[in-house]
Amino acid sequence: MTDATSLFRLNKFISDTGFCSRREADKLIESGQVKVNGQVAVVGTKVAADDKVEVAGKPLKNKPRRVYLAYHKPVGITCTTELHVKGNIVDAVQYPERIFPIGRLDKESEGLIFLTNDGDIVNKILRAGNAHDKEYVVTVDKPIHDNFLKKMAAGVPILDTVTLPCQVTQKSRQTFNIVLRQGLNRQIRRMTEYLGFNVTKLKRVRIMNVRLAGLAPGQWRELTPAEMAELEVMLLTSSKTEEASKLGGGAYQYEE
Repeated sequence: MTDATSLFRLNKFISDTGFCSRREADKLIESGQVKVNGQVAVVGTKVAADDKVEVAGKPLKNKPRRVYLAYHKPVGITCTTELHVKGNIVDAVQYPERIFPIGRLDKESEGLIFLTNDGDIVNKILRAGNAHDKEYVVTVDKPIHDNFLKKMAAGVPILDTVTLPCQVTQKSRQTFNIVLRQGLNRQIRRMTEYLGFNVTKLKRVRIMNVRLAGLAPGQWRELTPAEMAELEVMLLTSSKTEEASKLGGGAYQYEE
């Protein structure tokens, strides 16, 4: 007998294989094109991993292996899956399976970004209320002073709000580290501009427990089992719902 906890909604089961979205899967089910163990399915049907699912008379392929990549995005690459966009991240990575970026970095920024085929982990990482660390090294166009560092850390008024307090540490005369737990659109650039500085270089060096170190621009690697295990622990209390957005004061994070 199959344990109820190991059952999946049919539309999610189909979507997880990469065949189509959940909404499209529901349409296929409603039109009678989906069978489970030879029987026509209905919307809301739940299935086990070993059930035989057919769509339009053809067996559904097995659920693909989950892929989690760390990529050092170079300057000039655009974080989009739209293949007609020159310099899109999918063409740049050239991974043999369908993957997509988690969040984004501006075209003129570089650094660490995750790519995956796992839609569930995307929401958990990106929802603003989940407050996961992202660390950046930022160089500006003139010498940094203590007042700049204090104001950056305390919060800066941009985009009709005030940024949340964050950790800011000076590294050199014109360079600082900043750790964000929110991700307003072009947040770091807007913060520095408000204080009279312009960003000349911006690099993301860490997302949660994963660091950029060891990856040259344009290189990628799979997350290690140890990194994934730690990441999963960190995401256990993360919501993938709109509630997380409300708690964080925004929708999906822009990541920078």
